[in-house]
Amino acid sequence: MANVKYKFNPDSLSFDKIRLNARALFMRSLAYLVGSVLIAVVYGLIFSVLFDSPEEKALKREIAQMKLQYEMMHREMGNLEKVLDHLQETDDNLYRTIFEAEPIPSTLREGGTGGVNRYKELEGYSNSKLIIETATRLDKIRKKVYLQSKSFDDLIILAKKKEEILKSIPAILPISNNDLTRTASGFGLRIHPYYKITKFHSGMDFTAPTGTEVYATGDGTVKEVVISQRGLGKHIIIDHGFGYETVYAHLDGFNVKAGQKIHRGDVIGFVGNTGMSVAPHLHYEVKLNGVNVDPVNYYFNDLSPEEYERIVEIASKTGQSFD
Repeated sequence: MANVKYKFNPDSLSFDKIRLNARALFMRSLAYLVGSVLIAVVYGLIFSVLFDSPEEKALKREIAQMKLQYEMMHREMGNLEKVLDHLQETDDNLYRTIFEAEPIPSTLREGGTGGVNRYKELEGYSNSKLIIETATRLDKIRKKVYLQSKSFDDLIILAKKKEEILKSIPAILPISNNDLTRTASGFGLRIHPYYKITKFHSGMDFTAPTGTEVYATGDGTVKEVVISQRGLGKHIIIDHGFGYETVYAHLDGFNVKAGQKIHRGDVIGFVGNTGMSVAPHLHYEVKLNGVNVDPVNYYFNDLSPEEYERIVEIASKTGQSFD
């Protein structure tokens, strides 16, 4: 039955049926509509707070995935930093030590990028801290990789130079002396064969028959070929570079000329008895930066440790030099 409303009429002492006009019906309908809309809005707000829309769920999944990727990137960057630290440590403590080069200063390796704020455009977002931290670590890794790459380029140059140095250092015996018996007199104070006084002997003497081949002990350039009847007699001076020079004295003849490029093992002359010499022998000197050094320390390409000890013993026992 329809919900019909009545109103008491005091004049007739009876209830009359209430009839609504068009305006009242409109206002009542409008009130119902507004109320329904308000209720729908309230329910919508409550639903949006308590529950995510499909788009929001998709965005949250995407954000979670991005955070996971960032975490994986950070772990990977951590591994890269460990590898770089190991390379830097090996570079400074091994490679540069071998090639006698100064290590790269830690202030240069760890220094910042400097300048203005490089990450200003990344500020102002909810995840700016994470993004800026990642960008900063990437910049540091990029700088470390660049410095290490440059360092390895330098090491390649040093390695080539080191190879040249090793070829140039006088490192073999100047004559064939397999049994070491040709070692006659060593470096240091010796009795002079003519004056019979103690005098510093600046090289080593090797006895050998006249005409025995004399070998260059390292790569270099013939600096001088000297013909003299006094002092060292006929002798050759070779400039090996890197501060090294060698002298081959009392020769009988030459097999090279001044300015000639020679290699270790080349025959440069022949044993003789010229100049102030008491018997056929080779007087051999090694100079480093103009100062005579003991040649016995430069036979490492020829002698085993046992042979080295033996030649040192033989040379030290000889009390008189041959020149």
